Amino acid sequence: MNIIKPIFLSALAATVLTSCGGGAKVLSTPIENIDSSPLKVSDLTEQQQHTWGHLDLVKDTIPGMSVDKAYTEILKGDTGKTVIVAVIDSGIDIEHEDLDGVIWTNEKEIPGNGIDDDKNGYVDDIHGWNFLGDTYDEQLEYVRLLASGDTSNPDYARAQKEYDEEFQKFTNYKTQYEKILQQLKNADDAIAKSLNKSTYTVEDLKGINTDGNDELKQSVAVAQYILNLGFKDNNAAKEDLNNGLESISERLNFNLNKDFKGRKTGDNPDDLTDVGYGNGNVLPMKKSESHGTHVTGIIAAERNNGLGVNGVANNVKIMSLRAVPNGDEYDKDIALAIRYAVDNGAQIINGSFGKYYSPHSDWVRDAITYASKHDVLFVNAAGNEGLDLDKKACYPNDQVDNGPEVGDTFITVGALAPKYGPEMVAGFSNYGKINVDVFAPGAKIYSTTPESEYDTKGGTSMAAPAVAGVAALIRSQYPKLSAAQVKQVLMDSGLPINTNVIVGGDAEDKRPFADLSKSTKMVNAYNALILASQTK
Repeated sequence: MNIIKPIFLSALAATVLTSCGGGAKVLSTPIENIDSSPLKVSDLTEQQQHTWGHLDLVKDTIPGMSVDKAYTEILKGDTGKTVIVAVIDSGIDIEHEDLDGVIWTNEKEIPGNGIDDDKNGYVDDIHGWNFLGDTYDEQLEYVRLLASGDTSNPDYARAQKEYDEEFQKFTNYKTQYEKILQQLKNADDAIAKSLNKSTYTVEDLKGINTDGNDELKQSVAVAQYILNLGFKDNNAAKEDLNNGLESISERLNFNLNKDFKGRKTGDNPDDLTDVGYGNGNVLPMKKSESHGTHVTGIIAAERNNGLGVNGVANNVKIMSLRAVPNGDEYDKDIALAIRYAVDNGAQIINGSFGKYYSPHSDWVRDAITYASKHDVLFVNAAGNEGLDLDKKACYPNDQVDNGPEVGDTFITVGALAPKYGPEMVAGFSNYGKINVDVFAPGAKIYSTTPESEYDTKGGTSMAAPAVAGVAALIRSQYPKLSAAQVKQVLMDSGLPINTNVIVGGDAEDKRPFADLSKSTKMVNAYNALILASQTK
């Protein structure tokens, strides 16, 4: 699901390389005039950029979830009951300064004694479980299919076509990135001599006299073009290019490498009964394994502690389940992680992962059914390819071919961008009138990253935990509500936007926002708490 989309490659390559379910209405919330609200035309302040998902559409003209308003006008210091939220993701930095106080601890297990004290099948699972063991890089699922050589598989031809296209695309990306990076380095040499300094900005370039010096003129043109894409200086641009090149290389060397063997757990991933693998170390293997930590901060970063960010929920414990590698997750790991979460007391599961091939999707659906029967809400990221999920299946899901859902506690979330109006749906976000339930803030989200740092990331991976956080607020304040009721509250209490929006990042494709999800709405914490209080 997390397809690499180089930030500025498409624009740069062409130029620089060659030249230089609706429901109950919440009457307590003033939503009737939302669609006539003025559009925000000024840039977001740094504070708004870091908190926009918590802001209020009516007050701030930013499509946030009214989280701050919910705390000041409804909760007023009421912490409610503790809720356990399982995060199935990459490793989580449970020692992060803004997360260390919200991590779930298995009180039935004695740390470090090598004994399964609680007899749950997992030894020393103090804060959750690491189903990946020492695995980090992995193939994509369709690459595994091709590597198997099973040409009788009905998906084999589709996988081969997709592989050929993706391998060629990323090979081209690598070549282009290398050329662009080299061009910028070459430009640096000429510009540094002219400015007598190695770091420069767009403003510095404007002061360079290039008369009679064609080489310097070309260098300045290259640098201006790149820096005008939004970089503060040439070193920031080179850092971004190098990071992009690293991601592209990982794609080619691991994700798309049919000969690569990433799994190091010693189990058979095609045998669901082969269990007991992995370990209790839920930390990231390296600093760049940041996805799970970022997701966790959105849900539960300690509120009002003077550090970094505030999570959406104020009384949660995060159960860490490391099951998503740098590549596609195995169905077996996800199915077992869901069951672990349910069996060990989680009331909400956040799943910010996904793929379009799933050889054992039935295992995962069975686990989703298991969660539903045990009153656990599963919050699922819709995916980041700008696709209609009613036409293309994305996994995990809770149905087959748009058929009946296996439970009523699975909610799929699309992503919003911080700009109310036609561009409010993130260009990368998947959608679907049948298979996407709600939308929530997901683009440009500031949250926790490993080693007590913070960063901005975007994706439906960020929208799902925003909704999981609101769900945790509801379950904390109204613990008698079932998971199915919480899902319905989230869907019914959102803000129904009537404007047309750009879909899939295609400016020519504009549709009513209501056509992109089952609920027709964007999640709103303030509304949700009001409706939850009215729900029997």
